[in-house]
Amino acid sequence: MLSRRSLIQSCSAFLFSPLLALRDIRAAAPTLRLTGFELLPLRATPRTVWLVVRLHTDAGLNGLGEASDAFGFANTTAANAATMRARLQTFFEIVRGGSPLDVERYRQRGMPLVKGDLVSATAFSAIEQAMWDLAGQSLGVPTQTLFGGKVRDSLPVYANINRATDPRTPDGFAAAARRAVREGFRAIKAAPFDGFPPAGSPVSVIDAAVDAGIAAVVAMREAVGPEVQIMVDCHSFFDVERAVAVARRLEPQRLTWYEEPVAPERVDDTVAIKQRIGQRMAGGELLFGVAGFAPLVQRHAVDVIMPDVKHCGGLLELTRIAAAADAEGVAVAPHNPSGPISTAACVQVGAGMKNLNFLELQYGEVPWRGELLTPPERFVDGRITVPDKPGFGVALNDDAVRRRALPL
Repeated sequence: MLSRRSLIQSCSAFLFSPLLALRDIRAAAPTLRLTGFELLPLRATPRTVWLVVRLHTDAGLNGLGEASDAFGFANTTAANAATMRARLQTFFEIVRGGSPLDVERYRQRGMPLVKGDLVSATAFSAIEQAMWDLAGQSLGVPTQTLFGGKVRDSLPVYANINRATDPRTPDGFAAAARRAVREGFRAIKAAPFDGFPPAGSPVSVIDAAVDAGIAAVVAMREAVGPEVQIMVDCHSFFDVERAVAVARRLEPQRLTWYEEPVAPERVDDTVAIKQRIGQRMAGGELLFGVAGFAPLVQRHAVDVIMPDVKHCGGLLELTRIAAAADAEGVAVAPHNPSGPISTAACVQVGAGMKNLNFLELQYGEVPWRGELLTPPERFVDGRITVPDKPGFGVALNDDAVRRRALPL
């Protein structure tokens, strides 16, 4: 393992001789070779399966990534878990027998294989995440050190209470919001329009769904008071006119942002909505790569972009997306309605991100979330601590994994 002193000396040398410094780092690091991977599906709820990826090396070190939510709102079945395993195999073959330090080589060879396919984008990103975890472990430093170090010891987190809300009524949303605030969170998000009637439904049915969603937001605001930040995710259920009308009705609730009233790929419509409302807008949760986010960023279609480390291309691509957004004055709040591995990866790049706004936490989905990692995630006053251990700073609790594993 490369000592911290050796790494610092090598990085200092980088200022004078980049090639020499890289040579020194590689010479001091162990000669790891990637030998295989596991896909570990963990049943969280009837709706949610967390897909954990674990890369193996010939030295016994393992790296973690997460490949959850690649199938949209559909439940993860044995069939689509098998599909994910096959895609992971494709990307793993690029790095089989290679070093986990060769992330850029993997990216250049693997990214052309991602062609607008969310499953492939997620598989590619999961392998990349695990390589960065291994890179940090092999060098004996937190992964964030390899991205330039941290500027904060903890990250602001908002609690996504959507899956913790039952019943999905105004009272149910209010109760979930109060629980999150009691646990120290100062910002919450919900998707009160989920289940919105499809286009062509009777006007009375659509109006009732709009009224119910707005009533839920009002109930949350009344429950948590004026100081707690509230975000609303619309999950792209609206057209332009309805999006504007709903946003205007929500103005008294002083939202922190109004998220994806239409699909983020509909950039013209997103711009049209933003120009007509007074609330900040956010979006971009399933886009891939810098190029995928460029239209939203360059046209200032949203105030906050939401790259997801599981789908956007991994840690390095997330930092490049954030840098491109920063150049345009756009903030970043990584999308993360996921398991604890995705959260651990986001923490590493968020620790040094200049334009970080918030990190998302899937709040209250399962009571045993904290059992999966050693050490468990630490949330204090609505912030998550940045670990100082090598790699992502966490390891899987194999006993907990066995208890939650989904047989395939």
